[in-house]
Amino acid sequence: MSMPIPGSEQFSSRPVDLGELQRSVPSTLDVHSVTQDQIDALDPLTYEVIRHRLWSVTDEMGEALKRMSGSPIVTDANDFDFAISDELGQEVQVGLYNTMLVGAVDLAIYWTLRNRAVNPGIEAGDMFLCNDPWVGGGLHQNDVIVYQPVFHDGQLFAWTSAIAHQPDLGGVGLGSFSPAAEDVFSESLPTPPVKVVRGGQLQRDVADLWVRRSRVPMLVGLDLRAKIGANNVGAERLHALIGQYGADTVKAVMKRMMSDAESRLRDKLSALPDGSWSATGYQDQSHEGDRNLHKITVTTTKTGDHLTFDFTGTDPQAGVINCTYAGMRGGVMLALLPILAGDIPWSAGGLMRCFDLVTEEGTLNNATFPAAVGRGPIGPAWLTGSLVAECLSRMLDRDLELGKNVQATCCGTWDTAVIAGLDERGDVPAPFLNIIMEPMAGGYGARPDADGIDTGGLFCIPMGRVPDVEMTEFLYPVLALWRREVPDSGGPGRHRGGLGASIALTPHGTSLPMGLVLASAGKAVAQNGGLAGGHPGNSGLDVVARRSRVADLFAAGRLPSTLDEVSDTLEPGQNYASSYLAPGEVFAMTWQGGGGYGDPLTRDPDAVARDLREDKITAAAATGVYGVVLDGGAVDRAATAAERDRRRDHRRARSAAAPSLGKTSLAAARRLDDNLVEPSGGGLACGHCGELLRTADGEPAVAVYEGPATEAGPQIIATATDYVDAPVVFRQYCCPSCWTAVYSGVVPAGHPDALAALGHRTTAPAG
Repeated sequence: MSMPIPGSEQFSSRPVDLGELQRSVPSTLDVHSVTQDQIDALDPLTYEVIRHRLWSVTDEMGEALKRMSGSPIVTDANDFDFAISDELGQEVQVGLYNTMLVGAVDLAIYWTLRNRAVNPGIEAGDMFLCNDPWVGGGLHQNDVIVYQPVFHDGQLFAWTSAIAHQPDLGGVGLGSFSPAAEDVFSESLPTPPVKVVRGGQLQRDVADLWVRRSRVPMLVGLDLRAKIGANNVGAERLHALIGQYGADTVKAVMKRMMSDAESRLRDKLSALPDGSWSATGYQDQSHEGDRNLHKITVTTTKTGDHLTFDFTGTDPQAGVINCTYAGMRGGVMLALLPILAGDIPWSAGGLMRCFDLVTEEGTLNNATFPAAVGRGPIGPAWLTGSLVAECLSRMLDRDLELGKNVQATCCGTWDTAVIAGLDERGDVPAPFLNIIMEPMAGGYGARPDADGIDTGGLFCIPMGRVPDVEMTEFLYPVLALWRREVPDSGGPGRHRGGLGASIALTPHGTSLPMGLVLASAGKAVAQNGGLAGGHPGNSGLDVVARRSRVADLFAAGRLPSTLDEVSDTLEPGQNYASSYLAPGEVFAMTWQGGGGYGDPLTRDPDAVARDLREDKITAAAATGVYGVVLDGGAVDRAATAAERDRRRDHRRARSAAAPSLGKTSLAAARRLDDNLVEPSGGGLACGHCGELLRTADGEPAVAVYEGPATEAGPQIIATATDYVDAPVVFRQYCCPSCWTAVYSGVVPAGHPDALAALGHRTTAPAG
C-alpha cells in the first residue's frame, strides 16, 4: 500500500453538496438557473420534445467523434461516452456507450468549478482537458475527457463533455499498462484540468505537451481534436435549442429530467421490501509477481426509497488493481443503469440522488494518491459493478415483475492484452500499438426467464462492438487464426449464461518480436458468478504457444484451429505480465461468458439437446453438468430422469450432513429467488419442498460441499494454482431434502457464507 502524499488531497473527489458548491462559485461567474415554478409550468408536449432533442444531441456528438477519430477503440469498439450537464455539472443526459464513465464526468466539473473559476477562469469558448482519475472525468489515466462550459447571454448555462479511452499516454508499460506498477509514478502522468481551448482557439502549447507523452501521438492528437469537434457540435445544438424555445424553458426541462428520473427510481424502490444484501468478490494478483487474492465487498441496504452501498471491509489498495472514488462510483452506475433504470431515461444527475456510498479511503476501490490505478475501470471498478449488480438482482428477484431485470453476472472482467512493435509491411517500417478489443464480445448473464446472450457484449457498454477482424489485420502486422465462440463458456443453470469467445493471433509482416502486456482477472476465482444455484461462467485464459509449428502448417496449406496443433509448449499468461510474441509464435486469449441462473439439473432437456447441436456446450457438459442423456441427438427421457436422480444422490453423498429443521408451509412464504422463500416467521426455506434452510435467528441447515474448482463444470479451463497460492474451491449449497442447488460458486476456501449474504431484515414495502 502506497502512503498518501501531503498536498495531494486537493485533487481528490468526494461526495458533493450541491448547495455548498453553488455557494462556492465566485460572483464573477454568473450562472443561469430557473425556479421550481418555471419547472412546474412546463407543458408535457414541450417537455417531451426538448427531452428527446437533448437525447439526440448526445447521439450526434457521438457520431461526430466517431467520424473524426482514427482510433479503432472509438471507431470500432465504441469505448467512449458523452454527457450534457447543467450549470453545476449534474448530468442531464448521458450516452449509451461506456456507462462506467457516467459516474465520473460530473466530478470533474464540480472540481473545475471549485478550483478553476478564478484562475485561469471559466469563460465562453473555453474547453478543459483532464485525465486525472482522482479529480474525475475518467476512471484511469487513459480515460481522457474534454469538456466545455456553454454560456448564454453571459451566463454559464450548461456543460458538454466528450470522453474516450486513449491507446497510449506514456508510462513504463505498452498502452500505459504497467503490470509491475505499485504506484502511479510507473504509469501515465495524471493531468488535472487544464485549459486546452481558450476563446475558441486550440492552445498549441498544451496540445503539443499532451501528445508528446504518447507512443502513438498522431492518434492521440486526432482524438483530442475529435473531442473538441464533438463538444462544438454539442454547443451548437444547445444554442439552436435555446434559440427555438428560450433559455428558461430548456433549463426547466433539464432540471425536470433529473427530477423525473429520481422520482421514478424512488417509486420503484418504494415498491420493494426493505432489506440488506451482501456480495464479495476477488481480484487474482495485484501486480506482476504477486500470488495473492484481493477482496472487494459490499453490503447494499434498501430503506424506503433509498439505497446505501457500504464497501467497508474491502482490502487495502495494492499493486495496479486500484481505482479512485470516481471509479467506485462508476462501478455502481455500471450496475444501477441497466438493472434499475432500464425503463427510466438516463438523467444520471437525478438517479445518483437515490443512493449513498460508504467507503474507507486507501482501499482497492477508493485508493488514495499515489496508488497505481491503470487498471481502475477494468479491474476494481468493474468488480464493484458486478457485486452491486449481484445485490440488486437479489433484491429484484423477490418481485415477479421487476424480477425480469434480474441478471447473473456478465463476462466478469475485461481481459487486457496489448501488443506493440514494428510493422515492416510498408516501404518504411513504422511502429504500431494495438489494444486487442475482441473481449468486447463478452457473454451476458442468464435471467430467470431467458438464457444469457452469447457474445452479446459488455454490461457497461450497451453499444459496444467487436472490431472487424479484417480491419485488425489491415492495421497491424498480425494474422488471426481463429475468432470464435467457446462451447461451455456460459455458466450452466436452468438458464445458461451467454458464451464467451477466443481469438488466436500470430505475427505476420514483421521480423522482430513484439511486446505483449497482459492484465486481467478471473483466472483463479470466478468473476462471472451465477445466481440461484447457477454456476459461474468460464475462467479466463491467456496462452502463448512457443516453439510453434504454425509456419510449417501454413506451408502445408493448413490453417490450425487448436493450440495443440500449433505447439507442444503452451505457456499460460499470468494475470499481470510483460512478455513478448516472436514471429512464428501464437497468442490465444479466451475471455469470459456470463453466469447461469438456477440449478442446472432443472434445465429443459430439449434446451440442452439444442445447445449441444449448436455447439454451445459439449457432450461432457450435457451429461456431466445438466444430467441429460441423449440417444442419437434426441433426449432419452427415462434415462435423463434416472441420471438426474443419480446426480442428486451424488450431491447427498458428498455433502456435509445438515441438521433437519423441519418443513414450512409455502402458501404464506415470500419468494426470494428461483429456489428460496422466506417463511412468514423469517429465515429461509426451499421453495420446492418447504425444507427449512435457516432459522429466523440465523441457524443454518443447508447441505454444504466444497471440492475441486473443476467440479463446477468443463468451463473451468484455468488452473488456480498457476496464479494464486490460496486454495480455490467449487462450493455448492443444496437443500438437504430435495437436493436442489441453491448456491454454486468458484471461490476461495475462506469465502463468506453465501446464504448469509442472500438478504435479511426484510419488511413490507415502504408506504
